[in-house]
Amino acid sequence: MKIPWSWLTSYCDPALDPVELAERLSMTGTEVERIGHSGAPSADGYVVGSLLAVESHPDADRLRVCTVDVGEGEPRTIVCGAPNVAAGQNVAVVLPGALLPGGTKLGKAKLRGVESSGMILSESELEIGDGHDGIAVLAGDLEAGTALADVIPVSEPVLELEITPNRPDCLGVYGVAREVHAITGAELKAEPWAQDAAATGEGDVNDYASVTVEVPDLCPRFSARVFTDIEIGPSPLWLKARLSAAGQRPINNVVDISNYVMLLTGQPVHAFDLDRVPGGELIVRTASAGEKMTTLDDVERSFDAETVLVCDRNGPSGVAGIMGGRFSEVSEQTTRVLLEVANWHGPNVLSTSAKLGLRSEASTRFEKQIHPALTIRAQAVCSQLLIELCAARMVAGTIDVDADSHPLRTLRLRAARTRALLGIEIADEPAAEYLSRLGFGVEDGGEELRIAVPADRHFDVTREVDLIEEVARVHGLDEHLPATLPERGEAVGGLAPYQRLLRRVEDQLRDLGLDEVIAWSFVPPDQGERLGDTGNAVRIHNPLSEEQSVMRRTLLGGLLDAAHHNLSRGADRLALFESGRVYLPEPPPADGGVLAGRFSGDRAAPVLEPQMIAALLLGSAGVPSWRPGAARQVDFFDIKGLIELIAAALRAEAGFEPVALPFLSPGRAATVSFAGIEAGWLGAIHPAVAKRWGIEGNLLAFELNAATLFAAASEGHEVFEDVTTFPAVHEDLAVVVSSEVPAETVRRTVLGAGGELLRSARVFDVYTGEQLEPGTHSLALRLEYRASDRTLTDAEVVERREAIVAALEQIGGVLRG
Repeated sequence: MKIPWSWLTSYCDPALDPVELAERLSMTGTEVERIGHSGAPSADGYVVGSLLAVESHPDADRLRVCTVDVGEGEPRTIVCGAPNVAAGQNVAVVLPGALLPGGTKLGKAKLRGVESSGMILSESELEIGDGHDGIAVLAGDLEAGTALADVIPVSEPVLELEITPNRPDCLGVYGVAREVHAITGAELKAEPWAQDAAATGEGDVNDYASVTVEVPDLCPRFSARVFTDIEIGPSPLWLKARLSAAGQRPINNVVDISNYVMLLTGQPVHAFDLDRVPGGELIVRTASAGEKMTTLDDVERSFDAETVLVCDRNGPSGVAGIMGGRFSEVSEQTTRVLLEVANWHGPNVLSTSAKLGLRSEASTRFEKQIHPALTIRAQAVCSQLLIELCAARMVAGTIDVDADSHPLRTLRLRAARTRALLGIEIADEPAAEYLSRLGFGVEDGGEELRIAVPADRHFDVTREVDLIEEVARVHGLDEHLPATLPERGEAVGGLAPYQRLLRRVEDQLRDLGLDEVIAWSFVPPDQGERLGDTGNAVRIHNPLSEEQSVMRRTLLGGLLDAAHHNLSRGADRLALFESGRVYLPEPPPADGGVLAGRFSGDRAAPVLEPQMIAALLLGSAGVPSWRPGAARQVDFFDIKGLIELIAAALRAEAGFEPVALPFLSPGRAATVSFAGIEAGWLGAIHPAVAKRWGIEGNLLAFELNAATLFAAASEGHEVFEDVTTFPAVHEDLAVVVSSEVPAETVRRTVLGAGGELLRSARVFDVYTGEQLEPGTHSLALRLEYRASDRTLTDAEVVERREAIVAALEQIGGVLRG
C-alpha cells in the first residue's frame, strides 16, 4: 500500500519527518517496508507561472515564444512546443538550476536562436499523468510566483506499507491517518464520509435501477446510486497527482474518482455506464459452470459454479469483488452512471481470484474481509466527488440490499486482565484514550470498560485480549514494557522431544558423511508414474509451472533429481539425505502405504503431511564411516547399516521384511518397521527407474516415517544402566536354514526364545558353499546375555541356548557343527 505523504498529512499531520513516523508506525504494528519518492528530487525552483503573451517562434512552426510572469518582477522568456499553450493561462514552471524528475538539472537553452530561461511542464513531466502533448494548466485564481508545491505535490515521500491480513482498515489512507492519530496524538480531521451529498436529479433511484441478490451469504450488502448529466473528462491535477503517487494511472474523472475513493476509504467501488445496463437491472448470482465473460483487462474468462457474478439481463457484467466487465465500462460517451458499492465474502473472493489467476486492488481488500458498513461510507464520498468534479446530478435514494449479517459487537476490558497479560499497569483512563483514538466507542462500566468495536476492526478485534493488544501497542511496547529475566527454573525456549530426535538423526547422517539435500515440495505431475507410484497426488490450484503443479508423495524423486544434477557435473560418488515433509491427499492405506509409511499417532486429515527421512547412496563408497574397509561399490548392506545405526542411536529396534516394490530391484528390497509398525522401505533402485533419471550404477536408498521411528525411540533422555558390575556373556551361533528364510526371521526367532536375559542378537556373517546342502545358507549370530542384578551362571545360559535351538527347529533351522 503506497501512502503519499501530502495525502496522509492532509488528514493527520504528526509534525514528524517521514523517517521518524515510519519508525513509529513499524514499532506499533504497521510495518513501513520502505520510503519511496514521487516526483522531482526537490520542489525548489518549481513555481506557478502566468502566461502574459504567446507568439510564434520566428524559425520554428511548432514552437511558441512565451512571456511568463513567475513573480520576479521581470517576466521570463520560455520557449514551449505544446499546442494548447495560450495567453492568460496559469502554468507549472520549473526554473533553471532546479532538478527535474529523474535527477537532471535544468539549464538555460537556446532553441532555434531564442534563449529559453525555464520550462513549462506537461503532466507527464510532472509525473502526474500520461499527457505528453499539452502543458498542465492550473487554476486561474493563483498568483504568479506561488510555490508549485502549495498547489500540487511536486516532490514528496511515499510510505510503502506492508499490511498484515488482519488489518484491511490500513488499506485506506484515512485508516492509516487514524493510526497516526492514535500513536502520536496529532489531530485527526473529520471523516470524509461524515456528510453525504444532496440529491438534485429527477425522480427516484428505483425508477432507474433495481438489484436482486440471489446469494446473500456471498454478498452481505449491495448498494447502488444513480447519477445523471455526467460530464466525462480529465480529472483535476490534484486528483491525478494523488493517484499517481499511490501507484494508480489516471484515466478519466469517473474512473479516477472510484479509484480515489477506494484508496481513501479501503472500500472498492465500481461504476457502470447505466445506458449499457438493460433496464438498469443488476442480478448477483453464482455462475453456471463454464460461463464466460470478457473482463476489463480484455481477457475472456471462464467460471466455475462457485464464482459470484454481477449480471445484467444479458449475462455477466463483472466478477464480484475482483474486476468489472468490458461491455458496461464507463467511456467518453457515458452520461449516466450506476454506482455500485458492495460487500463480498472474503474467502470466496480469495478462492475465485486464485482459480482465475486474477488479482486486483479490489480483490486485495475484499479477500481480507471488510465490513458491510463501509459500503455506505464510500457511497457518500464518491457521491460528493462525482457532483463536484463531473457536474453530476444525484438521483434521490439509495438501493441498499443488506443481509445484516455482521452486527457490531461490544467487548469488555478489565484493568486486572490487562495487567496480568502485560505485566504493567495501564489505568482505565489512558486505555480509554488509546481506544478512542483508534475509533472504538468507550463507556465506563464501573469495574470494566465497555468497548464498542467499530466496523473497520470488526473481523480483527473479537476478544478482550485483542483490545489489550491495541492498548499495549499504542502505549508503546518498546518504551514501556519492562525487560525482565525469567525466574530461576522457568523453562525458556528449547526443543520439543520430537525436534531433538529429528536433529539427532539429521546430525548422525551428516556425521556419517552424507550431504543434506533440500528439494522442491512441488514436483512434475508425472513423477509418480516415473517411480511406479499410482497413488493420488495433491494438485496445486495456482502452480508456478506445469513442472511444479503437484505436491510430492515421496522424497525419493528429489534425491534422484539431485543425484542426476551432480553426476552430470562430474561427481562419481554420492551420499545424500533429505529430511522433509511429503503430502498425501488421504490417510495411508491399511497395508501401510509403502511410499509414505504409516503416520503413527496422527489423526486423519484431508491432506496429511508426514515428516520423512530419506537417503541415497551411489558409486564407490571409499571408506565410509559406517562400514570401514577397502574401496568398493556400495551395496544393500550399506543402506541397511545406515538404518540400523539410526535405530541404535535412538535405542529403537529396527525390523526388516522382504517386499516387492515397483521402483526397487526384485530380491533387493525390504520394508522397515519399528516396534512392529511399518515405517518405510529400503533397497536398490530398479535400473529402469534409474534410467528414467539418466543414472547408471548401483543406487541404494531408504525412506522412513519420522513419527513412527520416534514413537519407538526412547523418551528423549538417556537412562543409566550398570554394565560393568555384572558383565555380559557373549556367544556365537551358526544356524543353517533354507535360503528362502529371511535373516530377520531367524533373528526374531532367537530373540523371542532367549527371553529377558538375551539382550541382543546380531547377524554378522552369511555363508553359502559346498559344505551346505543346496538351497540353504548359514547365518552367524552374536548373542549377548546379561542380567542387571547378578552374574549369569553357565546353567542359565545353557537353558536359554536350548530354548533357542528348539525355536529354530520350528522354522527349519539347525545348528551348524
